[in-house]
Amino acid sequence: MKLYAISDLHVNRAPNWEALQALPPHLDDWLIVAGDVSESEAQFAAAMGLLSQRFARVLWTPGNHDLWAHPNSPAQARGIFKYNRLVSICRAYGVLTPEDPYPVWPGADGQAYVIAPIFTLYDYSFRPAEVAADEAVAWAAETNIVSTDEYYLFPDPFASRQAWCAARCRYTEGRLQSLNGDQALVLAGHFPLRQDLVQLYRIPRFSIWCGTRLTEEWHRRFPVKAVVHGHLHIRARHERDGVTFHEVSLGYPHQWQAARGVAGYLRQVLPGEG
Repeated sequence: MKLYAISDLHVNRAPNWEALQALPPHLDDWLIVAGDVSESEAQFAAAMGLLSQRFARVLWTPGNHDLWAHPNSPAQARGIFKYNRLVSICRAYGVLTPEDPYPVWPGADGQAYVIAPIFTLYDYSFRPAEVAADEAVAWAAETNIVSTDEYYLFPDPFASRQAWCAARCRYTEGRLQSLNGDQALVLAGHFPLRQDLVQLYRIPRFSIWCGTRLTEEWHRRFPVKAVVHGHLHIRARHERDGVTFHEVSLGYPHQWQAARGVAGYLRQVLPGEG
């Protein structure tokens, strides 16, 4: 029995969807899907349905693309309302979300692990100290970098993405604090927990859309064994304070090799290093 993870499947791209359909069954294993499945709810549902049949258990947390909505859509189709619909889709297929009880992965090494899918969003705080919060987007735009989220990711009913992020972090922190402190923990979210993990050498100012400083110390405050995230489209493994951070993106078609298929990009999180 293994715990795998992958993110940024982007099944709205035809090669990605075709590769996902070719993924062999892993009927004894669990899979974390760390966000950015699709902007389309129909495609999202198709992917969740497929994965729920290929794995013993699937866990999902939203990425920014999952939350996109058309600018002309009503408020009830955006923000937290779209997130809640995605949660409902997941539940229809037995997929666990950040709104469900955290499951315990029994493990194969005598150690059980709590697997916590988390949704924290971002608040533009991954920026230099000399850049004011209300100037962060303009600062990024100086290098011709503006995330499409600025046009398609709406925070309704919150006043801002920052407010939604703060609310999500408070909610998640409370849930983590309520856990048994003796249980090893795997955190799985779309966005990196720490700013020093956002190593975007070609577009460094994109960092403001990549996370929040509110989560910087979570891997120390809680009994975390490993952290899973995506978003960067730069597959990597980092160590911080004895905790392994896995960036598990598949990415756009030009960012992965078709010959390997999706199976070739599943990251084994537990047991041990895969």
